[in-house]
Amino acid sequence: MKLSEFKFELPENLLAQHPAKNRDESRLMVLHRASGKIEHRTFKDILEYFDEGDVFVVNDTKVFPARLFGNKEKTGAQIEVFLLRELNKEIHLWDVLVDPARKIRVGNKLYFGESDMVAEVIDNTTSRGRTIKFLYDGPDEDFYKALYSLGETPIPKDFIPRDTEAADKERYQTIYAKNIGAVAAPSAGLHFTKEVMKRLEIKGIDVASVTLHVGLGTFRTVDVEDLTKHKMDSENFMVPAETATIVNKALDAKKRVCAIGTTSMRAMESSVSAHVRLKANEGWTDRFIFPPYDFKIANALLTNFHTPESTLMMMASAFAGHELLIEAYQLAIKEKYKFFSYGDAMLII
Repeated sequence: MKLSEFKFELPENLLAQHPAKNRDESRLMVLHRASGKIEHRTFKDILEYFDEGDVFVVNDTKVFPARLFGNKEKTGAQIEVFLLRELNKEIHLWDVLVDPARKIRVGNKLYFGESDMVAEVIDNTTSRGRTIKFLYDGPDEDFYKALYSLGETPIPKDFIPRDTEAADKERYQTIYAKNIGAVAAPSAGLHFTKEVMKRLEIKGIDVASVTLHVGLGTFRTVDVEDLTKHKMDSENFMVPAETATIVNKALDAKKRVCAIGTTSMRAMESSVSAHVRLKANEGWTDRFIFPPYDFKIANALLTNFHTPESTLMMMASAFAGHELLIEAYQLAIKEKYKFFSYGDAMLII
């Protein structure tokens, strides 16, 4: 398929700037792939579509406060430093993005607030990318505590162009987040509450975890018309043996396995055994899923409404069927569903 087939006009006022007052009261559009039927529900109604023995596969990655603001030595110019990933734990070497990048050169030092935290620019990686080394001699525990106290919740400013608020610390994080390492939230999971999780348990629906540390590549634009030429950024993931066992038992029993978000789907589709079952696995994945695609594990998908020409929309299209997804998106705009990370949800079954 071509990039232009994923283009649509999204009214700016439908890009959610804040989450729903209560997580589980977001709207839920339900797409039935076999019949093409579309329903309008509320997220807490999701349990009506699943039975005992079905499985929800969630991504338990935890977002860390990746956006820091430092000052350049001598000039004092404010520089945004966005932490992408730690390259070397022993010497506190990090892959980052800086803004404004034109002011930051190799050898520059950055100072962070009133703290003792100082970083030196070691290398240029891309136009905005830098490798920096934090000059810190204390214990690792103190280093991370200091670093995270300086950072703020990394809401995606390209789509949510506002200052970070105190509420974002809690709301831009799933309630089951456990393994720290993401710079963006797995947004489909943001709708779950403790009450919904308890109701899942009572109904006998299993919840199993995978980990995929979402990177900024999830928001990277596709700039080639031929989708086969697009290269996804690699993201670190893990599928535990316990999760593989739970999922495979459900598949053998012809039960529903619902991927909670495109990140959970990517992790599972990167861990398929020769017998077309889920296998325990860990590593890096750059799997790009777009139509046509034969999904091997999950037979249901919960996702949010995505921006035009995004790789997330492409995966949803591959799962729902392109015509049905485009129809659903047009209806979502007409019915004023909210799009993006803090927006409403779509269940594809």
